[in-house]
Amino acid sequence: MTTDRYRLSFTTGGLFLQEAPLVAERYLALRDWSRTRDQVRNDNLLQVRTAAAALRISKELVSRLELLELPELEELLHGSLRDRGHLLWAAACRRYAIIHDFAVEVLREHYLLLRRQISFGDYDAFYNSKALWHTELDEIAASTQHKLRQNLFRMLRDADLISDQQHIQAAMLSPRLAQLLARGGQDELLVFPATDNDMQRWLK
Repeated sequence: MTTDRYRLSFTTGGLFLQEAPLVAERYLALRDWSRTRDQVRNDNLLQVRTAAAALRISKELVSRLELLELPELEELLHGSLRDRGHLLWAAACRRYAIIHDFAVEVLREHYLLLRRQISFGDYDAFYNSKALWHTELDEIAASTQHKLRQNLFRMLRDADLISDQQHIQAAMLSPRLAQLLARGGQDELLVFPATDNDMQRWLK
């Protein structure tokens, strides 16, 4: 059995709720991701202190945002804060298969089973089960594993999908956002804590 290696570079930054619209707006003006990344760094669009941080954050942000379609990028600028968080969560799930798998197999499954709290232990059990097939998970340092877990839970909070006490919060996508995401297939909605009935209601 061959399994694609997980990307494991989401160690800082959460969903970048404030920064992402700035980068999306610049891309919509330029329509070129390479030029966008260069301008974000050269103009210090994200107002970070060091060139190294600007490079790291701009690279990370662009790698997620370039997976969004044009209407989704426009929604990032004009939609509600809640929809922005949900959209950036979807982008992170597209970029990182391990986040996608956690969202579908743990977050949504817990929600459907009425287990409305999620813990670091749930993540660790998921991580260890995936390590059976993904040797790269055993190859990284324990400190990096810790950062990945911390930042994943930060993303979930940023997306308003868990509370500060790690209670799972039902996703409340606007019909417009749900329909935009579902253009890539209704499976795009499985990364959210929601029932099949919720998804059908969004798509009416």
